[in-house]
Amino acid sequence: MLRFFRQIRQRLLTDNPPDQASRAGKFSKYLLYAIGEILLVVIGILIALQIDNLNEYRKDREEERELLLQLRSEYQSNLEQLNQKIGLREKMITATKKLLDYVDHPEKRNTDSTLFYLGYTILTPTFDPIVNDIISSGRIQLLQNPKLKKDLSRWTSDVVQVTEEEIVWLNYRSNSYRPFLEESISSRTLTHHNWKNGLMANFQLDKAVNTEFDLSPSARPRDISTFLENPKFEDKMATCMELTLLTNSQSFSLRDRIKDILNLIEAELDRFKP
Repeated sequence: MLRFFRQIRQRLLTDNPPDQASRAGKFSKYLLYAIGEILLVVIGILIALQIDNLNEYRKDREEERELLLQLRSEYQSNLEQLNQKIGLREKMITATKKLLDYVDHPEKRNTDSTLFYLGYTILTPTFDPIVNDIISSGRIQLLQNPKLKKDLSRWTSDVVQVTEEEIVWLNYRSNSYRPFLEESISSRTLTHHNWKNGLMANFQLDKAVNTEFDLSPSARPRDISTFLENPKFEDKMATCMELTLLTNSQSFSLRDRIKDILNLIEAELDRFKP
């Protein structure tokens, strides 16, 4: 197209009818030619910029699609892990209720069941999500959905709401509850029951691996009734239930945030479908 316009201008410059051969006429033609050259250069630059912008836009959209796929995989993993931690805490809550029921109703007490439920009360389910560097790296600007960008930007602070509650329980368990158990009941026996009942499998990286732990229980007599009737035990169970419930409450909110993020990601990925 530029070549076509250039040919027209050159024809205007070379055409020289006898009645228009004056010097003023030639100057006008040269001026017209120069203006035309400038316009062609400007048009060429604008076209080149438009092509560059289109290429850059296509490149950004492809990078956005790859980022969305990565985020979907990461947040699906986060959701699976969080659900697992919530499930473990629900078992802890059930265990504390059973043990408090044994405190209130001595006729229901059973040594093996007591040891089984005690194993769940010392669990430490901690949420360790995948943290993407899209904010620090600036890649978040590739995303076009403002709601998704906002939710991803506050992800770290949302996670803190759960981890803070987890830290409170970890500190209480380590500094108060676990020492109380070690003073009141055989750790050897409790550990034996934890492995025997498959409790430790919840923390194995590969659930298909069967780890053998050959530890027999203590041969010393176990007076479970005296242990359950200790007023401090009742207090420990109440605190265990309270802290676990609070952590799960925050976890439920975080789970809703993850689901919202995944729904937004799916909607954005739909834009790339042919």
